[in-house]
Amino acid sequence: MRKLVLLSLATGFCAVSAHAQALFTYGTHSVSKDEFLKVYKKNSINKTPDMSDTALKSYLDLYALFRMKVAEADKEKLDTVTSINHELDSYRKTLAKNYLTDEQVTNKLIHEAYDRMKENVHVAHILISCPPGTDTTAAVKTIDSIYNQITMHGASFEAMAKEFSADKGSKDNGGDVGYFSALQTVYPFENMAYETPVGKISKPFRTQFGYHIIKVLDKRADRGQVTVAQIMLMTPKAKGDEGIAAARLRADSIEVMLKNGVPFAELVTKYSDDQYTVKDGGVMKPFGAGKYQMPFENAAFALKKPGDISAPVQTDYGFHIIKLISKTQLAPYDTLYPQLKHKVEYDSRSQTAKEHFFNKIKEKNGFKDYPANITEIADKIVATVPDSGKNAKMMNAADYKNMSKPVFTLAGKNYTQSDFAKFAEMLTHGKLNGQKAMVVHDAYNLYVNSVVNDFEEHKLVDENPEFKALMEEYRDGIMLFELMDRNVWSKASHDSVGLAAYYENHKSKYMWEPGFEGAVYKFKTKALLDSGIVMLKAGTSDEDMVKAINTPAHTDGVTIQRGHFEFSHFKDATLADLTKEKMRIVPGTGAPYTVVAAKEVYPTATQKTLAEARGYAVAEYQDYLEKQWNEKMRRDYPFKLNDAVYKSMIKNKK
Repeated sequence: MRKLVLLSLATGFCAVSAHAQALFTYGTHSVSKDEFLKVYKKNSINKTPDMSDTALKSYLDLYALFRMKVAEADKEKLDTVTSINHELDSYRKTLAKNYLTDEQVTNKLIHEAYDRMKENVHVAHILISCPPGTDTTAAVKTIDSIYNQITMHGASFEAMAKEFSADKGSKDNGGDVGYFSALQTVYPFENMAYETPVGKISKPFRTQFGYHIIKVLDKRADRGQVTVAQIMLMTPKAKGDEGIAAARLRADSIEVMLKNGVPFAELVTKYSDDQYTVKDGGVMKPFGAGKYQMPFENAAFALKKPGDISAPVQTDYGFHIIKLISKTQLAPYDTLYPQLKHKVEYDSRSQTAKEHFFNKIKEKNGFKDYPANITEIADKIVATVPDSGKNAKMMNAADYKNMSKPVFTLAGKNYTQSDFAKFAEMLTHGKLNGQKAMVVHDAYNLYVNSVVNDFEEHKLVDENPEFKALMEEYRDGIMLFELMDRNVWSKASHDSVGLAAYYENHKSKYMWEPGFEGAVYKFKTKALLDSGIVMLKAGTSDEDMVKAINTPAHTDGVTIQRGHFEFSHFKDATLADLTKEKMRIVPGTGAPYTVVAAKEVYPTATQKTLAEARGYAVAEYQDYLEKQWNEKMRRDYPFKLNDAVYKSMIKNKK
């Protein structure tokens, strides 16, 4: 009994303490001071939020009304609406991508990238193309043969690159791709380049492009970035040697003009073929190693002082005369961190962090796969999917519905062979293009990742407070949007009875000012005006007039506008100028030539019909509905402010 009393007292104390921290209540719900301040500061347009009584009260009124509407949305179970569930699911998947990764591994990769940026690597490579999903047998055999020829039989790397490499951009140069730094190529290629010593040849390795062998030619300290301006004289291949010779002569003559004091920018405007920089005085974006061809890059970095100008430099594109603008060294790590983080997260190396994270999830949740069962379903699919005929490569998951052995287990749940078959059919749209065994193998790996990803996505709400807060914020927002649409926006447009009643009660607001009803004709030339006058006097219809005047020679010879015009917004005529059922040629000598034909003239204000006032009436009916709805929310969810807690937040400006 004593324990029960103590427990009741403790519970009561906690309840009182929690209530004391509540800033306000609305109906049976409450909002704490901390919750309000978090939202208030987040939405403040100033770095230091305004904590004055006026600012707080203004936001408090809006926020309380927002919470009331969210409570109403919950009451109506809007989160069960299919469209809202789909939108929430889509948002969760997008948001989760930023959380389903190992932060420690990501930071390690960022540090690795920065450390590598301190050094440039000069490599040559040989590529044997082998896109993902294709048979690797021939490509592996070819790259292994090339590797053995070079390392065991003394074949020239450069000669083998020229003969076998699939990289058209480097094979003619013996595979030489020049210098590059971190984050400029795919991660496996970068790794091998930085890990292979100078003068050595790597073992064959794979990237998304195929199989490579690289030879590291040099490593040097990073030279930073350089900003230059250039005069570029292109040498199109179609013009051959004559084109190159002509461009060389032009480059030499421009060099002479520069030495004679002609401004660089003036010569850029007059001679440069680089359409991307000519308007900016030839100035290019800052660049470092690996961005441009080596002759251009070396000439740019060889310039010592801003204003120095190079001799003409030849590349595959033509001749360049380069002027140094500035040089900068590699920025500190902290400065580059945001940029590096973004690049790493979207670079192929991000897969490393994701794989590490997924492996931790698997280990934590008792992941176990069953190789024999995986092999059984894979072999079955490969054996039953035909290679030819009208159903060639076509897969139907229903053919494997009775295969119920588990392929893996996660968190105590079995995922079966038939489950995998359904995923494979969905992934491939029912067609196994490429080598069947390889497609099935890749599909299985994607299936495991998909299940693990979905499993962790749904756990994030419970395990990550930041993710939970963002999901709740988005959920509240889309439910409120749906509620507003039902009670205000769509209702105002579709509630014809309510809109008509609102219009009748406020008709005096919807009036035409003095004006006229009729047509305004604008003719492009005096000759067309004269033709138009004849047609109008003859009673020609607007449609026939347009067909007669707007010919291919004068597609816009006449424009016609019909409607109700108010004199206060019409500059071409006044009340005194117009007469009912008569037309008036507006005085003036310049085009366009205007004719006003008044069907009816209104010297005083006249009533607009609901159709004529609909745009204004709907907007004002929406405002009316929203005010009515807001009042209902305040009645249904009575607001009560904790004055003591509220006053503790106020900080008047000094």
